[in-house]
Amino acid sequence: MELPPTPADAALVFGGRLSLAERFVEILADTGTSHGLIGPRETPRLWERHVLNCAVVERVIPTTDTTQPLIDVGSGAGLPGVVLAIARPDLHVHLVEPLARRTTWLSETVTALGLDNTTVHTARAESLWGQVSAPWVTARAVSNLRQLALWCLPLLEPQGRLLALKGERAATELEEHRASLAALGVVEMSSELVGQELIEPTHLVTLRVGAAVDRVRLAREAPGSAGSARRRADRPAGTRGSGRSRGGSTSPGRRPKGDPGTSS
Repeated sequence: MELPPTPADAALVFGGRLSLAERFVEILADTGTSHGLIGPRETPRLWERHVLNCAVVERVIPTTDTTQPLIDVGSGAGLPGVVLAIARPDLHVHLVEPLARRTTWLSETVTALGLDNTTVHTARAESLWGQVSAPWVTARAVSNLRQLALWCLPLLEPQGRLLALKGERAATELEEHRASLAALGVVEMSSELVGQELIEPTHLVTLRVGAAVDRVRLAREAPGSAGSARRRADRPAGTRGSGRSRGGSTSPGRRPKGDPGTSS
């Protein structure tokens, strides 16, 4: 396993916690690859395309006098959730991922890094509505903006923001969904580049909600997700999900009638 060299920009982003970020890169290149969370061809560009690409998002989250919760939906390989927990020890990051094999890896990674500002949930985003909320929700490469909003807006506190890490079509996608996002309760939306001084800057879409979110309506409209499809493909034939939860969260096993589909 040949690790990519640590770029000079990494020290500017992680400061005194750079060694933790370097250890995370080692884990991604090792078990992250062997567990299928990171493609083997991605190893040479783990820093620029993945870790730094996620870390610069912390710049849009102002510091406060108290610990701020942040919910990362579809955490997968810990991008951006684990990266933000490393870069910002003042955040408490909830890593939300429906696949138990992935949350097992996330829990082991969090333990290996000694991160005490994270909680891992084996759960769909929808199953945490009313149980966990935060002023910040993040998601990287999870569905289109409207579907992502349906799953994530109910997790936001009043005036909270959803930070969606997108590809080069971020601004175009935002325009395509602007009207439907406003109808769902988004009162402010923008697309911007973050970390322009890096090789691959981050295309970030920010959606802010108002004083309240209509969870009943969102539950009625929330679609089935790519997460459920991935889980079915990942599960051996004839088996069901365990419904297990890590870090103190509760994940339902069989979905009650009328419950929305699984999130990424």
